[in-house]
Amino acid sequence: MFLYKISQNVNNNYDTYDSVIVAAESEEDARMIRPDTADWGSEQFCSTWVSDPKDVIVELIGISFAKNPGIILASFNAG
Repeated sequence: MFLYKISQNVNNNYDTYDSVIVAAESEEDARMIRPDTADWGSEQFCSTWVSDPKDVIVELIGISFAKNPGIILASFNAG
């Protein structure tokens, strides 16, 4: 399991996530984790994150000792 920083620069307004630290098995798995609990393709929370996984920027930052993939820390710009 690895630690990744995932971020986006599509939605830069208030009430959006700009970056998230996640534990995941691969870069592709990290890219598919959403901080807003919506499903990809859902319009329910797309204004807080990106609506397309290709817009997620993924950076490997380390090794995780977490047993399960998921969110470690999220940065939310409340407005």
